[in-house]
Amino acid sequence: MWREGTFVALWAELEADANLPKDSRVRKKRLIVALSSRLEEIVSTDKRYPDVPLAGLPRRKVHLDVAYNDRKIYGLCPAYSEKTICCGLYTLDAVLGCPFDCSYCTIQTFYGERAELDGGLDEKLSKIAEDLDPGRFRHIGTGQSSDALVWGDAHGMLDSLIGFARDNPQVLLELKTKSDRVAPIVDRDDVPKNVVCSWTLGPQAVIDNEEHGTVSLKARLRAARATADRGLKVAFHLHPIVRYVGWREGYRRLAKDLLTQFSPEEILFFTCGTVTLIRPAIREIRRRGGESKILQMPMTPDHHGKLTYPDASKIEMYSLVYEALSPWHDAVFFYLCMEQRHIWEQSLGFCHATSDRFEEAFGEHFRRALGIDVSGGA
Repeated sequence: MWREGTFVALWAELEADANLPKDSRVRKKRLIVALSSRLEEIVSTDKRYPDVPLAGLPRRKVHLDVAYNDRKIYGLCPAYSEKTICCGLYTLDAVLGCPFDCSYCTIQTFYGERAELDGGLDEKLSKIAEDLDPGRFRHIGTGQSSDALVWGDAHGMLDSLIGFARDNPQVLLELKTKSDRVAPIVDRDDVPKNVVCSWTLGPQAVIDNEEHGTVSLKARLRAARATADRGLKVAFHLHPIVRYVGWREGYRRLAKDLLTQFSPEEILFFTCGTVTLIRPAIREIRRRGGESKILQMPMTPDHHGKLTYPDASKIEMYSLVYEALSPWHDAVFFYLCMEQRHIWEQSLGFCHATSDRFEEAFGEHFRRALGIDVSGGA
């Protein structure tokens, strides 16, 4: 999968060592140790993406169907944890399933080759609105179980979501995407200012090798530029940040592109996260096959047993990105996703006292940046 040869080739190479003992049992043990050492070397060294990008699996033909059921579509982000400083995101799963083939994504682990739009979306949105506190800020994201814009306004989905945001000005409705399908947003005049389109970004090397089916970095930035030109705030996610040969230059260049193309007043927030994998996702990546280097990394269990980079690597990556975007520090709301206090403090230089205080600070920034009064006026 990593395009790093085969076990057979590695074994043959090691077996050719003239210094190996002739005794078969000792020889075998020495070979096993040498093989483990070689694998550890491959894993612990920053991955090198080839000039010819890794080949993903044949593109899946994922069709969007409408499904009527009593499925719950709204709730606290499944990544929320008392052990980390969390933003209090709520997720709204209007669609389950995605046509993109990002190697690290858990969506394909759970939903495979099907995508379902909830046929009772309007009724469920009405019920959600009834339970919202009109005086309390709430960040609601729609990109956790699918890409928020890849389907356009299929079956009036965006009409429903935009109407929900308009009726609930205390809500920040985030449409998270890796596509450039912004026409259904920028071509209409009724998008309220509490709707933010956000883009997951990464260097083109990561996109080419690990985000099959998605549009290029340039296309994403053009789409974000078009959205900002319509007077809507945009947001960006560097998630997951990936270590590879040249990653420092790649992420600094990406930061420079952002600083050149956008003013800080146009950006509502900016988040960072690294590769974090649940074990079922790892099994699914291996089962599906194809070429990917996403698992070619040192894996350390986090506070929930998910596998991720060691803390020192995370701190180095976050620090580099945050420093590269220093002109935005005073105007843009920066935060880390699923990270503990010491990671915040050692990479960003600050941390909110509690997750509740984080949510309050986000709400204060939301009101100030958009001029929105959560009590109902603007």
